[in-house]
Amino acid sequence: MTTLAAPFKSLFETNMGITKGERILVFSDTIRPDEHASPADADRRQRLRVVAEAAAQFAAKHYGNASFVSFPATAASGAEPPEPLWRAAFGEAIVAKLVAAGIFTRLLHKEATPAELAQAQQLVVEGKEQVVDVVVAMANNSTSHTKFRALVNAAGGRFASLPHFDPEMFFTAMRVDWHVLAERTSRLAAEVNRAMALEVSTPNGTRMRFSKEGRTAEGDDGLLTRPGSFGNLPAGEVYLAPLEGTSEGVMVLDYAPMRKLATPLELVVKGGVVMEIRGDEPHRQQLEAKFAESTLNLNIAELGIGTNDQAKCPDNILEAEKILGTIHIALGDNSGFGGTVSTPFHEDYVFYKPTLVAVMQDGTRKTLLEEGKLVL
Repeated sequence: MTTLAAPFKSLFETNMGITKGERILVFSDTIRPDEHASPADADRRQRLRVVAEAAAQFAAKHYGNASFVSFPATAASGAEPPEPLWRAAFGEAIVAKLVAAGIFTRLLHKEATPAELAQAQQLVVEGKEQVVDVVVAMANNSTSHTKFRALVNAAGGRFASLPHFDPEMFFTAMRVDWHVLAERTSRLAAEVNRAMALEVSTPNGTRMRFSKEGRTAEGDDGLLTRPGSFGNLPAGEVYLAPLEGTSEGVMVLDYAPMRKLATPLELVVKGGVVMEIRGDEPHRQQLEAKFAESTLNLNIAELGIGTNDQAKCPDNILEAEKILGTIHIALGDNSGFGGTVSTPFHEDYVFYKPTLVAVMQDGTRKTLLEEGKLVL
């Protein structure tokens, strides 16, 4: 792993702002027996797990207190990770208190009420000295939209989420100038936050409108050095949870999260949820299965805008959604970034060459992207 020494150093020191002696948790996952990963994806996931363990070893050698946890992959992005990871992150005493309060199992199943979530947060914050300082999540499925992540942040822990990561990204999108990226992302977020609604159109026929009323766009710039920081790596996006019940239009999908579709799928959106799927591409069956699990999975959860000029890969959602000048729209859970829908599912879809228009309170319109070109 000699060639990864410089990328690991940048990850821990530039992105995470590590200081000697801080407690670091790196985790990954393995392919479940009931999964059907392609040979190429199985190879990527095996490499990811090996690199995750190597990152933990690097951290232990150079910074002190680091641990590594691996577990069978969760059922989907947005699902809570298993109990051993909670114990590694929060410590035995906090987990024991969550169990005694009758909250822990409900947290694992994303069934906790707002009052129970508040109680869980209070218990975690009271015992924050027991919580790890830095989490680097290199599992294949995302833990970004989980209560696990939110509670780590509530205790002041910094959390980097790298779902679907390919170690090759250390030499592409992770080589961005992080400070230039941060400035670009901040300027775009400020422009988005002047709007009350956003409209997206793309050459492939996507036409969507989202209300931003009462919601704030945030920037994910990869500099996760402040207590409670959270973001993706590779980073580079502005994102928000559109107001539930307001999104309208048609999403034309050319890519699934990890591959180009053989033929496009159209999702018809009314009242903030997917009402119809058009097209017979096999990915339709996967979507229909998730929609059958819960009507909450139909929710239009997120609108994001890519800001990373070094991101290029279109068929890996982690990097694809960061490509400068793209937009992405997610389905399912948005409870971790300002929304009200909590469900163990969050899936993003990227759209290319979009035109993005901000609609102001007085009805004036400002173009922020024009056919994939940033207009600032």
